[in-house]
Amino acid sequence: MPFRTLDDLDASGKRVLLRADLNVPVRDGKITDRTRIERLLPTIRELAETGARVIVCSHFDRPKGKRVPEMSLKPMVEALSATLNRPVAWADDCIGPEAEAAAAALQDGEVLLLENTRYHAGEEKNDPAMAQGLAKLADAYVNDAFSAAHRAHASTEGVAHLLPAYAGRLMEAELKALDAALGNPSRPVVAIVGGAKVSTKLELLGNLMKKVDVLVIGGAMANTFLAAQGHAMGKSLQEAEMHDTARQIMADAASSGCEILLPLDLVVAAEFAPNAATRTVAADRVPGDMMALDVGLDTVDAIEAKLRKASTLVWNGPLGAFETPPFDQATVAVAQSVASLTASSGLKSIAGGGDTVSALRHAGVLSRMTYVSTAGGAFLEWLEGKTLPGVAALDAA
Repeated sequence: MPFRTLDDLDASGKRVLLRADLNVPVRDGKITDRTRIERLLPTIRELAETGARVIVCSHFDRPKGKRVPEMSLKPMVEALSATLNRPVAWADDCIGPEAEAAAAALQDGEVLLLENTRYHAGEEKNDPAMAQGLAKLADAYVNDAFSAAHRAHASTEGVAHLLPAYAGRLMEAELKALDAALGNPSRPVVAIVGGAKVSTKLELLGNLMKKVDVLVIGGAMANTFLAAQGHAMGKSLQEAEMHDTARQIMADAASSGCEILLPLDLVVAAEFAPNAATRTVAADRVPGDMMALDVGLDTVDAIEAKLRKASTLVWNGPLGAFETPPFDQATVAVAQSVASLTASSGLKSIAGGGDTVSALRHAGVLSRMTYVSTAGGAFLEWLEGKTLPGVAALDAA
């Protein structure tokens, strides 16, 4: 890897500032999904067990540089302690005298959690003074928050230039998975891209068509491509103003040697509602009073045929409106096929994005993929081919 990892860090007796992502979903004061906390465990445990004094910092929500009590990280102390099965100390600030005193009091193997970095306006501004304040706490810096690496903030980018900087195990795993997906993939490579609007995924489509062999387009954005080919789409969600763009994308893909697979058939309904009456029609035969809400079995078969020949899959976005049955059937079927191929034929299956993670969890295959990124925006920006400041800072360290 082009950056240092924990393998290169002699952490014993050192204060290590660990940038984590504890921006977890909370409802009524209770954490509803601990995935991000659980994925930090390998790095925190390794550091603590080698005698490091671990100082954890993170943002939470968007307090915009002010102290907003309901956006405090203090409730995470109990959750982090329970997950680690070890005590976690608390500092009521992330820089300044209180944070410095708490960091200085740490003994080898102990863990400290700092208050929300975004309580300071200097965090999102990447203020050098804020970065200096964080650097004063530690002897080394470890970034294990790939999900925040697309932001050039004081705790993700600025401080990495002030301390010896390393990638944590989660960051390392994420970057290895992404390199296997698009950096140096085993071919053929298939990408599945879904979502509502072409306009929000132009950069993604533009980058993928240069790097993959087959690009499967699903979700409502596929309606725009079908309409751009002259197919009547009834009441289906689509972007009429993006037809020229869709045609250009298809032309560019052909020039790049990338095959685009659009739906062959569609599941349609008169209303978007749970358990609505449906029928399956050819992709160019959507009735005027109906809307496409999922792809049909012929399309599922076509996708699975491509996957059986593939060595690598990159997946971002469901094939239909999976949150509302019965429009989850195609996404579930393909997800289960991917999980089976991952186990049986060594398909490298890399997926990410909020809706994608939810869809894979819904299909019961989240743990059966090669790698599932919980990074959201950072995962998407990496797929778009953008440089992520938090990663670039490690590279330069």
